[in-house]
Amino acid sequence: MNAKQSTISSEVSLMGVGLHSGAMTKLTLCPAAINHGIVFQRVDLEGSPLVPALVDYVVDTSRGTVLETNGAKVQTTEHLLSAIGALQIDNILIKLDGPEIPIMDGSAYPFVELLEKAGIEEQNALRNYFKITEAVQISNQDQSVELAALPLDDYRLTVMVDYQSKVISSQHAQLHELSLFKEHIAPCRTFVFVHELEALFNAGLIKGGDLSNAVVIAEREESEERVEKLAKMLGKDKITIGQSGIVNDEPLKFKNEPARHKLLDLIGDLVLVGQPLRAHILAARPGHAANVELARKIKKTIAEAAKAAPSYDVNAEPVFDVNYIAKLLPHRYPFQLLDRVVSLDGTTVIGIKNITMNEPQFTGHFPENPVMPGVLTVEAIAQTGGVLVLTSTDDPEAYWPYLVGIDKCRFYRNVLPGDTLVMRCTLLAPIRMGVAKMSGEAWVGDKMACSVEMTARLVKKQ
Repeated sequence: MNAKQSTISSEVSLMGVGLHSGAMTKLTLCPAAINHGIVFQRVDLEGSPLVPALVDYVVDTSRGTVLETNGAKVQTTEHLLSAIGALQIDNILIKLDGPEIPIMDGSAYPFVELLEKAGIEEQNALRNYFKITEAVQISNQDQSVELAALPLDDYRLTVMVDYQSKVISSQHAQLHELSLFKEHIAPCRTFVFVHELEALFNAGLIKGGDLSNAVVIAEREESEERVEKLAKMLGKDKITIGQSGIVNDEPLKFKNEPARHKLLDLIGDLVLVGQPLRAHILAARPGHAANVELARKIKKTIAEAAKAAPSYDVNAEPVFDVNYIAKLLPHRYPFQLLDRVVSLDGTTVIGIKNITMNEPQFTGHFPENPVMPGVLTVEAIAQTGGVLVLTSTDDPEAYWPYLVGIDKCRFYRNVLPGDTLVMRCTLLAPIRMGVAKMSGEAWVGDKMACSVEMTARLVKKQ
C-alpha cells in the first residue's frame, strides 16, 4: 500500500450514457492538491457546486450509490470510486456536465484505463490511513446480510453472495492485493435479474441500460411474448434466453463474476469513508445500503478515535527521528522539545517528548517539586505543529515556522519527570498564504495535559 498521497498527472475526459438517467454526460478527471480529497463537481449547474465523495452526502442506495448536497446530485458513483480507491488516488476533481457517472460497460475497467492514461503522480504528503483495531460490524435484522471490518495491517476484501438462484450459485470473491484489481476485479460487470429489470423499467429507471452495459439473468424459461417485451425494454429487435440463463448467452468474464462485481462495488462504497483503511473487509451478501452503513459506522469509529488519547507503536520506526527534526526546525538544546514524529499526514501529526529529570528547567522551576513549565508544554505542541505545517510545502527546509497566535489554552494536569508527552496537532482549515490554524493537545497516557489552538506562519528563509 502506498505511503504517500497521490493525484493524477493530467486532465482526461470521456463521454457516456448514465444507466438510470439515460443522459449523455461528459466526465473529466482533473489533478488536485494535497488533502483536496475526492470531489465531484456539477459544471452544468449554476455555480458549479461541489459534492465531496463522503458518506455524509449519500441520499440513495436503492440501485447504486447517489450523493447530493446543495441541490447537486451525482448518481451511480460506485464504479468510478472503486477504480480511484483501488489505484490509491487520494486527490482528484471529477467534473460532470450531467447527473450521472457514465455506465460504460457496467464495470470499473474503463475508468482504470482512463486514470492510467492520465498518469498517477505521488505527492509530498503521507496517506492518512485509519487502522481498524477492533471489529466494526453491521447486519440486518435476520442476519441475511453481514459485513465486518476486522483488524489487519493491510487492505483485503472477501465477499460471498447467494441469490438462491439456479443460474448464480453461492459464490465467493477475494482481493488480497490492490495491485490485482485491474486484472481480476475491474472487468466484472454489473448484473440484473429479469424480474428486477421489469420493476426498474416500470419505475422509469435504466433509461440508459442495455445488453452492452449489464449482464441480464433469467431464472426460468420465458414465453415468446415476454421475451419480446424484454427486448423492447432493452432497445433490441430480438433477444434470446439460452440454457445458461443469461440473455443472449452472454459469456461471463469469470465464473464468479457476480461476486467479483459485488466486491468492486464494496471498494467504491468504502471510499466514502474519506480516508484509506487498513482492515480486512468481510461481506456476506452485500449491497449498496449495507456497504454505506458499514462506511458510516467506520467513519463514526474514526471520529471517536480522534477524541481519544493518541496512541503509537513504540516498536515502529518513527516518521522522523530527532536528527531529521533538527533539520526541519531551528530549535536547539535546551529548546528542541520534540524527540520524534510517529504519525504524519496532511492534516494531523503526532509527536513524542520524553520528560527527564536532567532537563535544565527543573533546576529552577519548582526544584523541590519538579513540574514541566506550562509554556514549555505549549512550545512542545507548537514544535509538533511546526513539522505538520513545514511538511505541507515542497521544500520544508526553505522556511521558518513562526508561532503567531495562541488561543483557548487550558492545562489539565501536571507533567512530571518520567512522563512521556504525546502531542497531536490537527489543521482546523487548509493552509492559506502560509498561515495555518491548528488545534493541539498534549497527553500523558490516557489523560490530557494541555489543549490549545494555535496560528502559525511560514516565512521564506532569505
